[in-house]
Amino acid sequence: MLARAQPLDPDAVRWEIPVARPGKVICLGLNYAAHAAEGGNAAPEYPSFFMRGATSLIAHGAPLVRPRVSDKLDFEAELGVVIGRRGRHLTASNALEAVAGYTCFNDGTLRDYQRRTAQWTIGKNFDGTGAFGPWLVPTSALPPGASGLKIESRLNGVVMQSDNTGHMIVTVAQALVLLSEVLTLEPGDVIAMGTPSGVGYARKPPVWMQPGDRIEIEIEGVGLLSNPVMAEEA
Repeated sequence: MLARAQPLDPDAVRWEIPVARPGKVICLGLNYAAHAAEGGNAAPEYPSFFMRGATSLIAHGAPLVRPRVSDKLDFEAELGVVIGRRGRHLTASNALEAVAGYTCFNDGTLRDYQRRTAQWTIGKNFDGTGAFGPWLVPTSALPPGASGLKIESRLNGVVMQSDNTGHMIVTVAQALVLLSEVLTLEPGDVIAMGTPSGVGYARKPPVWMQPGDRIEIEIEGVGLLSNPVMAEEA
């Protein structure tokens, strides 16, 4: 007779990101109309794709790092999509078959660096600013394309963003079709699907994450991603 497994204490384990070495981390910008509007932007006709490097990623429970050179670290609650099957030239009918599962993603951004250039990459790739996890939920446990789920961010327990993944302009399937026109999606690739309105820079006055804060990203049926914020060590 097999012994019954004992559950682990979540506070007594060290979490890792759901994909140890993602080959590509591709993000969508301005994928909720209200978020585009709060920044004074129209919803793009074609998605604003950009990429993150693996060194920017941290796991659930690990500290987000506010760098020495900027105090304008912002939060972005996002649905993360993990690819499970190689795909090129996907179609609307088969795109979701390439997905292994879904997770929570915090696309932490240094807003002043983001605005130093027309390309967003530099503000999105500071070490330790992109949280990812805590786990991967298989597609079978969620609605197709993880649509219709409540998505929320909370800073020190205060709700900052609250929306629904059904309001994404570009759906998961549509994003995979567009991306696979250009490149081969491979197992372990991660797609971050954009953030709703309520981010810190659009508030009056702006709200930036500070050392000692805690930021939570929660998506219905997907999980709760929680990270403290610390200052970069000298």
